[in-house]
Amino acid sequence: MSNVSPESTKALGPIGDRVIFENEVVRVWIVSLEQGELQPWHRHHLPYLIVPLTPGKSEIEYEDGTIRRPDEKVGAAIWREKGEIHQLRNAAEWRYQNILIEIKSDPRQ
Repeated sequence: MSNVSPESTKALGPIGDRVIFENEVVRVWIVSLEQGELQPWHRHHLPYLIVPLTPGKSEIEYEDGTIRRPDEKVGAAIWREKGEIHQLRNAAEWRYQNILIEIKSDPRQ
């Protein structure tokens, strides 16, 4: 299921705070949000994994207004497909951090 709107007019930002590693196969980001902080609208152009470093109680809002509230566990590996435009809000009462790993070399293509 894709929540991507091909005619999106939203200004899109980066998918994380900063890149901490990159080679021809992967790009690794650190994502950190304080309590209530919002990561602005962004699109993932590559499939990716999220590995939470803290428990996650976030709200992911998609362009169509759908909101998901995943409950992320520390150290879990969460797979997400490319293409979805969304914004992320830290709904927890603590700082949220994860490592986001983009897969640049996709063997399925």
